[in-house]
Amino acid sequence: MNVTTSSLSDLPDAARVWIHPSRTPLSDRTQAAFLRRLRRFVERWSSHDKNVRGGADILHDRFVLLAGARVDGADPSGCAIDDASHAVDEIAGALDVDWVPSLHVLYRAADGSVAAVSRGAFQDRIEAGAVTAETIVFDPSVTTLGGVRHGDFQKPAGQSWHADAFALPDPA
Repeated sequence: MNVTTSSLSDLPDAARVWIHPSRTPLSDRTQAAFLRRLRRFVERWSSHDKNVRGGADILHDRFVLLAGARVDGADPSGCAIDDASHAVDEIAGALDVDWVPSLHVLYRAADGSVAAVSRGAFQDRIEAGAVTAETIVFDPSVTTLGGVRHGDFQKPAGQSWHADAFALPDPA
């Protein structure tokens, strides 16, 4: 039996994290089903015959997080990462969850919702003034749980890679 956690709180900051943004907000029912199935995967997750301590959560009704660290402190192997990726995609398929394309930009819209748009559309929103340096952006490429916990996953656009990539104007 694998050593597992039902939440992310027991995992170290160095644990690897994979963030999967959904195209649409997930209902409470879908979130519960997704997490239940993902936790079943985590219970048997291993890497080179070493147990992976894992946890899962869903943030902002849109971001499925899976984190893991081998019990011996090493990173999960490529095979373990592939297994996790396949499990997440299988669960998503069974629950009709679609992922945001990887090159889309995710940000907090003025109405408080999480928006996902192409890079071109994001630049258009900057030029229209709908996105500013203060707009919260999400970075699903964060690779450690500590990055999520300490603000690398969500931060003002002016403090993220978005500021350079999109030539955000400096706040007045």
